[in-house]
Amino acid sequence: MQKLLLFFCLILTPALAQDNSTNSAATPTTPKVDAQPVEKDIPLNPHRPVNPLLPTLFIIGDSTVENSNAGHVGWGQPLADYFDLSKINVINHAIGGRSSRSFQAEGRWDAVLAQLKPGDFVIMQFGHNDGGSPNDPKRGDRAVLKGMGEETVQAKNPKTGQLDTIHTYGWYMRKYITDAKAKKATPIVCSLIPRKIWTPDGKITRGAADYGGWARQAVQTTGGLFVDLNEITAERYEAMGKDKVNTLFVDEHTHTNAEGADINARSIVAGLKGIPKCPLTPYLSAKAADIAPYVDPGIPAPVK
Repeated sequence: MQKLLLFFCLILTPALAQDNSTNSAATPTTPKVDAQPVEKDIPLNPHRPVNPLLPTLFIIGDSTVENSNAGHVGWGQPLADYFDLSKINVINHAIGGRSSRSFQAEGRWDAVLAQLKPGDFVIMQFGHNDGGSPNDPKRGDRAVLKGMGEETVQAKNPKTGQLDTIHTYGWYMRKYITDAKAKKATPIVCSLIPRKIWTPDGKITRGAADYGGWARQAVQTTGGLFVDLNEITAERYEAMGKDKVNTLFVDEHTHTNAEGADINARSIVAGLKGIPKCPLTPYLSAKAADIAPYVDPGIPAPVK
């Protein structure tokens, strides 16, 4: 009898030890938190999980579109409230500090493309981080060539140390448009929101002579839809006056608070409503009902 009991003990002991080891490894531990602030990465969808049976509106851009800094709000955040989320998903892939070039170079655009399906939409805004020199040791990874042409330069990327081929702003914007169309999705290009910079005669400085105008030209030459966010919001600012507009910003002239971001979101809805037969407007929510269309006299006809 004693020999039989000893036999069973020898068999069970390793098994019990293994179970205890497994349970110990499965016990949750407190994750190590980096002491340094980490930039919030996107995608995010604060409203609800993505429904694969619905079309999706993807938003891409920079910190004026999505911003996780305290008090800062980009227009991509309130824009979702103007859509009926029972009919369409809204996913914000925008992230601070990116340009039309770096958003592609970092693989962020490829990540969006991998999710795009026929019937989806991509709304985009770039330009705030695209300036400067490709040889700048701090911002050279963002800088693009000015204009719409096909010229290129090569410069060392200060972040990767690699030699990059750098194109014009127009080239990058055309690539977004053509890539989206190849997926049978609808690209919607927005001119960049205006900065709070006033001219001596009380007007907001426009972007039509550079990035705002080049964004329009990219649509005119490649197709897609265009919302002149720069002009629409500039007109709203001028109607409000300097004192009111000052309350919409959390820095000198670029980043908005929640109220300012909502004004820009409403400007986008106005622009969409002004596009003849815009395929995105049927998905607007009741919150968008009171927004009057903005009819852009220079808007190109929709190109399929």
